[in-house]
Amino acid sequence: MHQPTSQPQPQPHHPHLNLAPTLHQALEDLADATGRSPEDLLRDAVGRYLDEEGAPVRAAVERLAVAHAGLLRRLGE
Repeated sequence: MHQPTSQPQPQPHHPHLNLAPTLHQALEDLADATGRSPEDLLRDAVGRYLDEEGAPVRAAVERLAVAHAGLLRRLGE
């Protein structure tokens, strides 16, 4: 699961994110209402999305690794 770090880590900068005007306004409104920055809200939302979308992929990789453990072991010899 995505865990926020106590110290912000240097991140690549994405200079422009195109949001539909209605999404941009909703983001600004939520940021204002919660006292958080739009960037913080976006970071949290992207982290949750990656956790949710990545979970089935990680589970499939684990199933394949278990199912083919013998082959993987032989390939590593």
